[in-house]
Amino acid sequence: MVSRDRFVVKLPPQRVAALVENGDGHVFDAGKGRPMKEWVVLGDGISRQWLKLAKEAKGFVSGRSPT
Repeated sequence: MVSRDRFVVKLPPQRVAALVENGDGHVFDAGKGRPMKEWVVLGDGISRQWLKLAKEAKGFVSGRSPT
């Protein structure tokens, strides 16, 4: 999804933590003061990986492994 002109995806919490730790994004907050541990706002620096991460997110929310 796009929120405030930023690409946001839902992934397993450990995957979100890894992306944040690597500096590739930050935990999404929908403006309610509570970070959502399964959602990550992706940074522009990894825009080449956005399609791969979107497929990974689709697999996660559908209960399937990413392809």
